Amino acid sequence: MIRILLADDHALFRQGLKSLLETEADLRVIGEAQNGREAVRYAADTRPDIILMDIQMPELDGVRATQSILEINPEANVIILTMYRQDSYVFEAVKAGARGYLLKDVDGTELIDAIRHVSEGGTLL
Repeated sequence: MIRILLADDHALFRQGLKSLLETEADLRVIGEAQNGREAVRYAADTRPDIILMDIQMPELDGVRATQSILEINPEANVIILTMYRQDSYVFEAVKAGARGYLLKDVDGTELIDAIRHVSEGGTLL
């Protein structure tokens, strides 16, 4: 079972993502965070296998939240899931330790494959 934490400030997006992911027998959403600070706290408390992290969030952005999570748990697997295509965001996310960077326009099958790939130790951009 791959345990997933969703971190995005849009509740409807989180709900849709959770519904999509939980159609798969090997995926389980164990928590949701609406800002970067919550993501860090939930990641420390629950130790998910995968964290799907938005890059633009209130209180603490996704890059800083990723850095904080990895300071607490260097084994964490963060995939940035965002609508921003800019190289600077990709560079900052990878520099922070993210194992993947996907755009929100990715289809469901690609996202699920990416989660499984990163949970097995892979990376993707």
